[in-house]
Amino acid sequence: MSTDLSSSKLKNAKSVLAQLPSVDRVLNAPTSRELLAEHGRQEVTRVVRHILAELRDELRAIKEVATPRVAVTVDKVLARVSEQLTREAAGSLVEVFNLTGTVLHTNLGRAALPDEAIAAIAAVARGPSNLEFDLESGNRGDRDTHVEDRICAITGAEAATVVNNNAAAVMLVLNTLALGKEVPVSRGELVEIGGSFRIPDIMSRSGCKLVEVGTTNRTHSKDFAHAIGQDTALIMKVHTSNYVIEGFTKVVPEADLAELCRRHCIPFVNDLGSGTLVDLERYGLPHEPTPMDALRSGADLVTFSGDKMLGGPQAGVIVGRADLIGAIKSNPMKRAMRCDKMTLAALSSVLQLYANPDTLQERLPTLYALTRPESEIRAAAERLRSSVDAALRLAGDVAVCACDSQIGSGALPTRTIESAGLRISPRAAISETAILDAFRALPRPVIGRIKDGAVMLDLRCLTDEQAFVDQLATLKVEA
Repeated sequence: MSTDLSSSKLKNAKSVLAQLPSVDRVLNAPTSRELLAEHGRQEVTRVVRHILAELRDELRAIKEVATPRVAVTVDKVLARVSEQLTREAAGSLVEVFNLTGTVLHTNLGRAALPDEAIAAIAAVARGPSNLEFDLESGNRGDRDTHVEDRICAITGAEAATVVNNNAAAVMLVLNTLALGKEVPVSRGELVEIGGSFRIPDIMSRSGCKLVEVGTTNRTHSKDFAHAIGQDTALIMKVHTSNYVIEGFTKVVPEADLAELCRRHCIPFVNDLGSGTLVDLERYGLPHEPTPMDALRSGADLVTFSGDKMLGGPQAGVIVGRADLIGAIKSNPMKRAMRCDKMTLAALSSVLQLYANPDTLQERLPTLYALTRPESEIRAAAERLRSSVDAALRLAGDVAVCACDSQIGSGALPTRTIESAGLRISPRAAISETAILDAFRALPRPVIGRIKDGAVMLDLRCLTDEQAFVDQLATLKVEA
């Protein structure tokens, strides 16, 4: 009896597999013409073969094959082919909603660019530009000229150059000025930033030798003075932007370090990391050191990021003495670290916004997000609560709540900004992870966070409420 049953199932399994259309039949179907026209025969054929293989495995895995539930038709195969082609065409780098509460989130691309910068990128991306061409003389030009004057006008520096990020800026400075030589740095400033990226490692790769001075919590001027010798190339200060040491502490004032360097005829370099070009206290935010502050304190070179507090594209900016900047530009490694035309166009456009400080808060997305009033964010949460509640279909209870945002990317790590958002408490067998996963699976993924057993959606960075609401109908929470 069991043998007959097994034989019957085997025959039915073969019958089910026989339903599968051939590759040629799928490709030659009238309904495949649109896919072929859009994606090309090679790509469609590849995906058809892949989908048919998937279906074959699925059918083989069916336990009860005596009465197959779904017939496999050409149109159903093409529907799955179309879905996969659409996914692949979209690429893996997609736009998301940042509702984490971290404004400058490294994993989510840091600063959002203003419309002016996006337009500038599009303008130079369409075709040729005068990236390294002097329109007046007709000779080869320097790509730094598109941003150098504006950077110097804002910071007061003699000269400036730009590379692809601040880590590259630090590495280039050290490789140019301290190759094979010693660089004293306070032990309390040997920071590690995201991705296990450490200052001692980049110094080693730059070809210089780190000389640790002082202790973790206290460093004195005499520590630096004792560390200076015939092999000392420069002294470097690193802004500890991503942590704070409190209590029994001491750091050497920048002006004292600058004076010490002058006496020994060596440069003083200040790595600010997340550099801001405005006084944040003007906007009700905690003070963050600026390149202008560092230069006024006597730094010969200052390095900082373009895509953090500055609010521009990923870039590393070096400002300071003209002779040192000239030496840096002559380093062959500069070519490997240079910015492309789109980055320079975006950075130039963002720098132009700083020419009018009165409108900067409204026009620079980073500054707008950081200074957005809590009352305005709470009002948005009140508007959106019912839509999110309806989309969850009893999977969770939604409430408007107070929360704290942070700047992110290492800036002011111990200071937060009052904000508001939605707190989603799971119901029954639903977990907070399942709810977070469901939001992340939306067409435009929503990235929130889990806190105290609930999902938190901080709305500080949400500017397009309608786009957020429009896709909620597709939200599916699975237990």
